Amino acid sequence: MKSFLISLSQLVFSFLMYLMGTLYFGLALAPGIAITLKTWKSTVLLEPFARYIFLGFSIAGGYFLFGFSLIILIGLTRTLLGLRLKEGKYLLFSWTAMQWAFVSSLYLMINFTFIDFILLTPFASILQRLLGAKLGKNVQINSKYVFDASLLEIGDNTVIGGGAIIIGHIVERGILKLKKVKIGKNVTIGSHSTIMPGCEIGDNAIIGASAVLLKNTKVEPRAVYFGIPAEPIKPHHRKEASVDGQGES
Repeated sequence: MKSFLISLSQLVFSFLMYLMGTLYFGLALAPGIAITLKTWKSTVLLEPFARYIFLGFSIAGGYFLFGFSLIILIGLTRTLLGLRLKEGKYLLFSWTAMQWAFVSSLYLMINFTFIDFILLTPFASILQRLLGAKLGKNVQINSKYVFDASLLEIGDNTVIGGGAIIIGHIVERGILKLKKVKIGKNVTIGSHSTIMPGCEIGDNAIIGASAVLLKNTKVEPRAVYFGIPAEPIKPHHRKEASVDGQGES
């Protein structure tokens, strides 16, 4: 009986997310559709080929308008509802877990439709801030896999490499665990690396490409981490051998 109720709850929640997606996508698409229809009607006297060109421009422009409208809608939703995740351990069907799933769904709507066009632009940082992240100045984000924004803090001039995964959640034995990820200033997060919940990375540190930083790892300032799991690279001190002797003449 319990498993049935869990499956039923998941099914109901999934349909609610589909309805939410229909609502947000519909609202975000409306301005672009209006421009496209207006363009089609306004060019009725033109030759068909010219009409098709104008229609193509209006559809392309409408898509970008859709993307930015979606970002604004989702940012307003999170802000107005005050949705900010808090560190802790929660049952998968608790109220906090449902909030986490809702906020994650908001981000995924952008992730699957538009985010590739804003990576490495200021709009990527704006999106993360709207979702609750605390970012410093000149943060460069080149990854669509930066999740749980309200559990994320990034310092000035830090670079998040392409495909890097940063998450503030993990599910273990049926428990959702939320913990902040704190990244300092002038940090480089290498491409396709993974930063798990609870990690703290000091200023000027480097996380190498494809490295996996396990949960709750503390990275010292200026440290360099590589590998799976990621470990610090220790400096090698070369010993210079001294040779005593007399040269031959």
